[in-house]
Amino acid sequence: MATQVDNSASTGAGRVAPPSFWSGVWQNHAPGYLFLLPWLIGFLGLTIGPILTSFYLSFTHFDLLTAPRWAGLDNYMRMFTNDPKFVASMRVTFTFVIFSVPLKLAFALGVALLLNRGMRGLSIYRALFYLPSLLGASVAIAILWRQIFAGNGLVNQLLANFGIQGPSWISNPNTSLWTLIILAVWQFGSPMIIFLAGLRQIPQDMYEAASLDGASKWRQFWKITLPMLTPVVFFNAIIQTIEAFKSFTPSFIISGGTGGPINSTLFYTLYLYNEAFGFFRMGYASALAWVLLAIVAAFTAFSFLTSKFWVHYDD
Repeated sequence: MATQVDNSASTGAGRVAPPSFWSGVWQNHAPGYLFLLPWLIGFLGLTIGPILTSFYLSFTHFDLLTAPRWAGLDNYMRMFTNDPKFVASMRVTFTFVIFSVPLKLAFALGVALLLNRGMRGLSIYRALFYLPSLLGASVAIAILWRQIFAGNGLVNQLLANFGIQGPSWISNPNTSLWTLIILAVWQFGSPMIIFLAGLRQIPQDMYEAASLDGASKWRQFWKITLPMLTPVVFFNAIIQTIEAFKSFTPSFIISGGTGGPINSTLFYTLYLYNEAFGFFRMGYASALAWVLLAIVAAFTAFSFLTSKFWVHYDD
């Protein structure tokens, strides 16, 4: 009996315990995690960390010089009830988005349709049309745009040849925002390239069948081209709307950082920048940033919810 117990004890002692689940995962994926470690450190330290810090600061009064003081919902209450500049910046930003995004997409689609005809030197035209998208957000282009639409700028010099006395487009509150909208539309290269790629994916036999049935070019566009391009339109609309809400450099350079005249070019991002780095109201600027995030998120969610009614995929 004692011998059996000793044998069983020795047999149990010789067994190797099976590895735990997490140790098995680590052994199988350790090299991958090590390669991901620099990105994870950057993501947690440079993205998630600042986001959580900003969310906390939005409930405080913080001026960069003293420690944050808890303020609860004061920043948000002031924003929605007692801040005329917030209302002005929202009005300017939504006007900019509502007009610039559809005009840019329409212009980009029109150019893409022209380039899709198989003209010679397509790669050269494509690069030339894409160039404004690379340069449009730069400080140099914003300075050039300010000179073009100044009182003695190129636009007024051209109008003077026809006997028309043009205003100072930048200094006039009725036209200053439209100069920025034109600048945004001029940067149509990025959606144009995407539209052109989408046009190349439409089967040509659909157009041939429509031509045999007597459909005009205009009817082919509305019944074939546009429905088949709706996924591309959906993608471009979301990307360009987010970029429009984030627009900052043109307004900052052309208005001199003031958003003038009479707050007519006071973009939301410019107002946020002035509150943060002009008046050092970091807590209030953080609250402004989170409201902008909520607006963009709401628009994106609405776009995805309504896409099932007008975006047509292969099925």
